[in-house]
Amino acid sequence: MRESPLERKARLAVERIGGKMPKWVSPGNRGVPDRLVILPGGRTVYVEMKAPGKPLEPMQRKWRKTLLAMGHTHYKLDCEADIDRFIAEVMPK
Repeated sequence: MRESPLERKARLAVERIGGKMPKWVSPGNRGVPDRLVILPGGRTVYVEMKAPGKPLEPMQRKWRKTLLAMGHTHYKLDCEADIDRFIAEVMPK
């Protein structure tokens, strides 16, 4: 499977600010976010990449709710504007 243009844009943007954005696969755990964003300073963020306008699936919503309740940060990115906003919010200061 090839990386989508949005995933590539997001990954390259994260790398430009000194981070990494590997795919996250967790067998037996449907709905986990697609990507881990590992940022300088010990910060980790969870990202779900979606096709433009596509909503989170029920299991993805459940994981988002669980992660947020545990104090983690979760983003759904489905367009270039989302990626730009995400980078602005997570960029090391």
